[in-house]
Amino acid sequence: MKEFGTLEYVLDNYSKNWTWKLTGSRAVSMVARVIPQAWYGDGPEEAMVPDTVQNVEKIKWIMETYPLEIKSRNIWQRKVKHMKAPKKKWTKIEKLRKANPGEQFRGNLLNFQREGLDFLLKSSGNALLADEMGLGKTIQTLSYLATEKQTFPALIVAPLVTLTNWQREIQKFLKRRSKNGRIVESEYPSSVLIRTGKSQDIEKHDIYIINYDLLYKRLDDLSKLNIKTLVCDEVQHLRSKSTKKYSAVKKLAALESVKYRIGLSGTPIYNRGSEIWPIVDILRPGLLGSFEEFCEYFCYVNEKGKAIVLENKRASLGEELRKHVMLRRKKSDVLKELKEKVRYKEFIDSDINYYYSELDKIWKRLEEEQKTATSAFDKFSSYKRAIQSERQAAGAAKLPHVIEFVKNIMEIEESVVVFCHHKAIHALLHKSLHEYLPSSIIGGQSDKERQDNIDRFQNGQTKLMIAGLRAGNVGINLSRAKYVIFAELDWSPAIHRQAEDRLHRIGQKNTVFAYYLIGNGTLDDHVANVLVDKSYEIDAIMDEKEEPFENKDKAELILAQIHDRLTTKH
Repeated sequence: MKEFGTLEYVLDNYSKNWTWKLTGSRAVSMVARVIPQAWYGDGPEEAMVPDTVQNVEKIKWIMETYPLEIKSRNIWQRKVKHMKAPKKKWTKIEKLRKANPGEQFRGNLLNFQREGLDFLLKSSGNALLADEMGLGKTIQTLSYLATEKQTFPALIVAPLVTLTNWQREIQKFLKRRSKNGRIVESEYPSSVLIRTGKSQDIEKHDIYIINYDLLYKRLDDLSKLNIKTLVCDEVQHLRSKSTKKYSAVKKLAALESVKYRIGLSGTPIYNRGSEIWPIVDILRPGLLGSFEEFCEYFCYVNEKGKAIVLENKRASLGEELRKHVMLRRKKSDVLKELKEKVRYKEFIDSDINYYYSELDKIWKRLEEEQKTATSAFDKFSSYKRAIQSERQAAGAAKLPHVIEFVKNIMEIEESVVVFCHHKAIHALLHKSLHEYLPSSIIGGQSDKERQDNIDRFQNGQTKLMIAGLRAGNVGINLSRAKYVIFAELDWSPAIHRQAEDRLHRIGQKNTVFAYYLIGNGTLDDHVANVLVDKSYEIDAIMDEKEEPFENKDKAELILAQIHDRLTTKH
């Protein structure tokens, strides 16, 4: 890679500003695709890049894969504009104690779950419970409903695949309270799953359960139910304030009858730290100011108009959240008996001839689509298709060796969960591993079919589960297994964490081994670096760790790398 290029911090003759100068044809080609604000220097093999925070991060990331020769010392030191913090003061949530659940709760809470109950009580039920996945956010929420005064009727908004599980947990952990206040030990609160978007009156129940996508259609009907508690499970679904589901939840949360608003998610931030603002604005309006105030103090806006939390503001944002609205515990902090989780990047062979043949098709198709695109939306759509096509090509190229790896694990008589992304890869895995009679989780299954497959695996009737990354990453318990294999990689780190934690949760007695299978010669290694080796903006805010920058910018670099590989492979 010595011939890739050089990097220097210079005073640009054209703009009269300090800028980054990259030299070398490959470096200039890469920069031209990743940093649209760049311009040519004195010749076609020089690129000048504006000195901004996001551009510095992109250059750093390029250097991780393509080492540039640095010609300046101390070039990464930057000055950050001083800004004033929002003035409004909020009461800090006091030190937590181990609260006892009310008499309407059945079962036992672990000590840290009793502290979670105390947090909800002290925050007056307007809070974000952001414990890592597998720590029992559902049971802590139900214990709160059983303890706080006048919490019923409650509305639970959740992803479609988790609705049945919520109803099952309600029946397991809550006792019914009769109209005269007497606890009926043998019964549980009445609940109903709202399955249709057709507007009609809803019968009276203690708990209503609905999925996010139906919410705006039933808003008027739900508004008549005198809801006291609003619970938003997997609250990251509300991270965009421009969606119909966000607007519906915002209106419900503002109803005069609603006293308590609880958000649940182990991954409330998926890609950008600014995603936390819409969530907090529902749970505790005003805590982070208006969105404009939040952005002015905590963020910079990149060239795509996305608000990114400044590196030197991430820790303070996390502290503000933990002080006033968010409870975040990691499994390593509260489950001393839970074994560790270990991630491995495992390099396996790939059919490189097939892979490069597919890349060539992808690149030619992308170039044609970009030429004929009549709008920015068309261009963006073709870009997304190219990224997905490359990912599927990588998955298919390494598939025979993925199957061999899975079989080797199966030979030692251990239960295994294999996650993949594309339906075509899912089908091929099933066909090639049919001798193990695998269970399956994939989009489009009915609740019963999905649960039957989970039960068959958890009960030991099969030792292999093949699951779609997006279909099988929430609302299920696969703790029977200690091996999780990622046959394909998703762009969001949160998706992988959720998938890992289907195994790494309460009830797991073993160390969980997560294998990220990397196809030699493909761009898997780059994606795995994003997912496995790096800290993210989410970590800096949620867990006080450092993070480079967001995935979508890195996704753009994938296309630049495709082009670079195709032009240099011979």
